Amino acid sequence: MLHAVILAGGSGTRFWPSSRRDRPKQLLSLAGSATLLEQTYERIAGLSESAVVVTSEDLAPGVREQLPEVELLLEPERRDTAAAIGLAAGVLSARDPEAVLVATPADHVVRPASRFQRALREAAALAQESGAIVTFGIPPQSPHTGYGYIERGAERRHEGRLSANEVVRFREKPDQKTAAGYLEAGTFLWNSGVFVATGKTFMGELARSLPDHHSAIQRIVAAWGSPDQERVLREEYGKVEKISIDYGVMERAERVLVLEVDYEWSDVGSWAAIPPLHEADEEGNVALDAPVVTLDSRDCLVQGDGRLVTLIGLEGLVVVQTRDATLICPRERAEEVKQLVVRLEERGLDDYV
Repeated sequence: MLHAVILAGGSGTRFWPSSRRDRPKQLLSLAGSATLLEQTYERIAGLSESAVVVTSEDLAPGVREQLPEVELLLEPERRDTAAAIGLAAGVLSARDPEAVLVATPADHVVRPASRFQRALREAAALAQESGAIVTFGIPPQSPHTGYGYIERGAERRHEGRLSANEVVRFREKPDQKTAAGYLEAGTFLWNSGVFVATGKTFMGELARSLPDHHSAIQRIVAAWGSPDQERVLREEYGKVEKISIDYGVMERAERVLVLEVDYEWSDVGSWAAIPPLHEADEEGNVALDAPVVTLDSRDCLVQGDGRLVTLIGLEGLVVVQTRDATLICPRERAEEVKQLVVRLEERGLDDYV
């Protein structure tokens, strides 16, 4: 049976001031009326036997508000995605020894959902057949330096519609020259961060690559459902190394296959990623949640709180207005909002974070 693991513990500081500590990116409606978390669940719910959301204790109220019917696995502290997926894989594999797991971030945009679902069906079948971890690769549209890359090797024959290849290696976010080389080579795909494998495969790779993680999770699973569950979870989870699934497992795994998928995808990495997800006016301006009047202004994004926003003679700006804070920056510097949040914390302005 297919079981979904939705990773929803991120802080999303690049979307300040809309994103706050208790309401990060995945809980916001940035690409439609539903939140990114709700959209992620809707994509998977019809295909999976069950779903769990892995998140932090402080985000649990917001997640429960949006997905009251879904089980939460609460991290006592953030230990990155290897621990988060490992915890879910351990718990779900104990319940269903034949489980096939799909682990996916809660904060990506995928369109149309039907193509993602077809890809997921193929990936689940391929994972069972091959015993490999199967990941989704996005055909690159530009030499993007903000994404990780997957170098694909030999093609694997299978029954599916999508091209499946052996993974040669994972490459971290490159500089501009390297990214241009990847695009020209034609053998690289963007890393979507979606992984599909049987529970046995994933736990086996965890034991081989991160044995301390595996041992800790085994002790947690042994206590699951007992009066000692919370105590053991807190004791063991806090001991494991803070490391991502990419570094900790995928780059060391014995066998990984990549499916080249055909859906539109965005990791919604900063405010600069929002305009392509919405319809713009004839000057290229995108207005969300606010009336906007412009004069000689183009290629601006305005995210409001219902109050009128007016622009004169501006180009390529991000303007975000909330009840207690306003952000204005060039679109090409939207990634730096994360650094701005650090500056706010350094100045003791925690009420705005």
